[in-house]
Amino acid sequence: MGMKKIVEIDENEGLEKLLGEKVTLLCCRYIYTGKLTGVNDLDVLLTDAAIVYETGAWDKKTDYSDVQALPGDLYVLKGSIESYGVWK
Repeated sequence: MGMKKIVEIDENEGLEKLLGEKVTLLCCRYIYTGKLTGVNDLDVLLTDAAIVYETGAWDKKTDYSDVQALPGDLYVLKGSIESYGVWK
């Protein structure tokens, strides 16, 4: 019978690791982008936030085809985030 062992625990993983980066959040209804400046148990905070209506080619490092700035900071519930990353 095999044994599972803990090799390493990294407390700075996931969203917390991306603090300060320009991230893209793929949510259940919309795509948001902005600088990730806050993370807590329930939500994340994006500054210089924008909503993405058309991405264009994902493999291009240029900005999204149709991205519109929001009037202020944006709080996004973590429960609505399906995936995220630093892409464009």
